[in-house]
Amino acid sequence: MNALSKEVAEVTRKTGAPATTLPALEAWVAEVAALTQPDAIHWCDGSDEENEALIAKMLTDGTLLKLNERTHPDSYLHRSHPDDVARVEHLTFVCSRNRDDAGPNNPWMAPDEAHAKMDALFDGCMRGRTMYVIPYCMGPIDSPLARCGVEITDSPYVVANMRIMTRMGAAALARIEREGTFVKGLHSTGELDPNRRFIMHFPEELTIKSYGSGYGGNALLGKKCHALRIASWQAREEGWLAEHMLIVGIENPKGETRYIAAAFPSACGKTNLAMLIPPEGYRRDGWKVWTVGDDICWMRPGADGRLYAINPEAGFFGVAPGTSSKSNPNALATIRRNTIFTNVALTADGQPWWEGLDDRVPAFDWRGNAYDSKRGPAAHPNARFTVSARQCPSWTPAAEAAQGVPISAIVFGGRRASLVPLVFQARDWRHGVLVGAAMGSETTAAATGQVGVMRRDPMAMKPFCGYNFADYFAHWLSFDRPGLKLPPIFHVNWFRKGADGRFLWPGFGENMRVLEWILDRAEGRAGAVETPIGHLPRADDLNLDGLDLDGAALQTLLTFDRDGWRAEFDSLGAYLDEFGARMPQALKDEQRRIRELLG
Repeated sequence: MNALSKEVAEVTRKTGAPATTLPALEAWVAEVAALTQPDAIHWCDGSDEENEALIAKMLTDGTLLKLNERTHPDSYLHRSHPDDVARVEHLTFVCSRNRDDAGPNNPWMAPDEAHAKMDALFDGCMRGRTMYVIPYCMGPIDSPLARCGVEITDSPYVVANMRIMTRMGAAALARIEREGTFVKGLHSTGELDPNRRFIMHFPEELTIKSYGSGYGGNALLGKKCHALRIASWQAREEGWLAEHMLIVGIENPKGETRYIAAAFPSACGKTNLAMLIPPEGYRRDGWKVWTVGDDICWMRPGADGRLYAINPEAGFFGVAPGTSSKSNPNALATIRRNTIFTNVALTADGQPWWEGLDDRVPAFDWRGNAYDSKRGPAAHPNARFTVSARQCPSWTPAAEAAQGVPISAIVFGGRRASLVPLVFQARDWRHGVLVGAAMGSETTAAATGQVGVMRRDPMAMKPFCGYNFADYFAHWLSFDRPGLKLPPIFHVNWFRKGADGRFLWPGFGENMRVLEWILDRAEGRAGAVETPIGHLPRADDLNLDGLDLDGAALQTLLTFDRDGWRAEFDSLGAYLDEFGARMPQALKDEQRRIRELLG
C-alpha cells in the first residue's frame, strides 16, 4: 500500500465510510488529515440535526452563549480572542507565480515559499480536535453562475457560520462530484497568535490557506477569500465579473422591477442601501425595494447581451454597531432570531447590544467584562451578525434565480465631504470604468488623525481584488464589445457637507429619489446637464416631493466645481501611473481627455 492509499484508509477509518465519490477530493482530505493529524474527521451534510449538535457542543464548551430566548430565539453570542477581531490585510497574500500578476495592490509571496510557511504551521495543528470538511456552493445550487468549494477547518464556529453564509452540505457535495472541480480552502484557528497568522491565496491552484484566526473574513473562506480574491481571478479567465457590490431591486408602481449593482467602500451605507425602505410618499404610490444581496455580486453576460448577476452568498455577515431602527429597520428585523452575534455587548437580561442601537446601558462589554464606559465601547466597532438572507423582510425569491437578475445600472460611491456631486452618470462604459477606478473616500480624524485625506479604493475592491489592478481595469474595459448591452454607470455621494460641517443630503430612505433618477436615465426618461465629468441632474430632474431640503443645499449637491475637478484629475492621473506599463492605455487616454475638457 502506497503512502496516499494509507492516508485514504486512515480517513475511511476515522469517518467510518468513504465520504465522497470524487477521488481528487478524498485524496486531498486524506493529505490534509495526514498533515494536521486530527483526532476525528467529520464530513458536513448541512442538516438541522448536525447544526443542533454543533451548537450544543459550542454551548457546552463556552464557544457560544445563548441569548434571551424570548427576545432573540435561537440566537447566540460568540466572543473572539481580543487580538482576533478583524481582517488582517497586511498578512493576506496573493501567491501568484508571477509577482506582477498580483500587482502593487496586493502583498505577494512566492507560492513555494507560502506553501512551506503554511504547511509548517498546519503540521499537527489539529491534534485533539475534530477536522470538519465543509462542501459549499457560492450562489444558487443550480445556477451556472455559481462556483463550489470545500473548506477544511477545525472550528465548529466556522461550520455554523458557513452553513448560514453559503449553500453548504449534501447538495453542494453532489454538485462538486458532478463537476469534478472545487476551490480548496484549508483553515485552522491554530493558537490564535497574531505572530503566527497568515491568509494565503494561490489563484492558479484555486487554493486558500488560512491559519491563526477565527475571525469571519479570515476564517469563513467562502466569503472574501473565495467569493472575491479567488473568484476575481476565475472571472477574468472565464469572462465574468466578481465584485464587491450589493444587488437591489426597485419595483415601480407598474410592478416592474429593475436591478442595480452598487459598490461602496466601508462606512458608506452599503447594507442600508441594499435594504432601503422608500419614503412614505413612494410607498404610498406603490414603490417597493427588494434585497438580492448586500456585499458580493457575480455578473456575466446573458444570451440577450445584458449583464445578469447573482449574490453568491446566502446570508449577511453585517456590522452591528450603528444598525438601528432609524438607520436600517430591515436589518434590525432580520436579526431578531436565528442569528449568531460576534463581539457585541450584552444587557442584563441577555440581549445583544451595540452602540447606536438604543439608549439602554449594557451590563457586559464584548470581552465579557462588566461594562464600564471608561474602558471604551461596549461592543467592538467591528462586531458582527451572521444571519440567513431569507429572514430579511425585503428579501426576494429572485435571489435564488439560477440565471441571475438583469442589471439595469451600475453605481459606484464614496464618502466625499466636498467636490463630488450627489449623483452623476458616466458618458459611456470606458468613462464608467474610469469613474470606478477613481472612487474612494475621505478619512476622518476619528479614524486616522487626519481629516480630508482621500484614499483611492477602485470599485471598492482594494482589499479584495485577487490580481493586478491594471489587469482588472483592462478586464472591465474588455466588456465594451459588440453584442453586449451594458448598463450605464453612475457615481453617488451621500456624504457631501456644508460649510457648517453637516451633511447636506438626508440619506437613508431618501436615497430612493436618486435611484429613481438613475433608473429613469438608464431608460432615457430623465433629463440631465452634460459636464466634463458626466451627466448631472438639475433640481427639476429629481423627484423632491415632500422633501424638506434647503435650496442652497440642493444647489451645492448638484454643483460642478471645475477648479476642484482639475486637481482631482491630476491626482487620478498620478494614481494610474503608479501601475506602470500594465495600465490600459485606453483608461489613461480617458483620464487625459476629461482633464483637457476641464481646461
